Amino acid sequence: MRAISSSVPLIGFAAVSGTGKTTLLRALLPLLNARGLRVGVIKHAHHTFDIDVPGKDSYELRRAGATQTLVGSRHRWALVTETPGSEEPRLAELLLHLSPDSLDLVLVEGFKAEAFPKIELHRPALGHPLMCRTDPSIIALATDAPVQDAPSLPLLDLNDPASVVAFIVSITGAGTASSAVVHHSVGRR
Repeated sequence: MRAISSSVPLIGFAAVSGTGKTTLLRALLPLLNARGLRVGVIKHAHHTFDIDVPGKDSYELRRAGATQTLVGSRHRWALVTETPGSEEPRLAELLLHLSPDSLDLVLVEGFKAEAFPKIELHRPALGHPLMCRTDPSIIALATDAPVQDAPSLPLLDLNDPASVVAFIVSITGAGTASSAVVHHSVGRR
């Protein structure tokens, strides 16, 4: 597995479905923003999704055959690209679509099979095995209860977003002058 490189600090969140990845990210984003960090998010979808609304002009133009549709206003813009028949996108491919000059940190939800620094979210009550036992790119374990035979990784409280933010900032250097030179290596120290 080849490590993904990024000019912006990159941290992923890996877990089985239903563990609370999106819930945690929603709690982390305002805390990171409060530190003055500009955060990008990449989320993997295992299914067909649509961010447009039926009946709106942009939706109708895309449905009529536009391969790319860009909608813009003074508040935001969005580019939708149709990719019929394509393979699942790789994280490295999607990172190319972000603007590194306007970001201090990128959080990634999903892409758990790819090699980049990730925090595993684990809820022992769900009964799933730990991913960190087989994935050397997991750099910390966030859990809501004690873990039997916990690995020698930093343990984070899944229910304490502020402590997760503190870990992310300390490990990535996001928002510091040195963050641009943080080496995004994968593997255990």
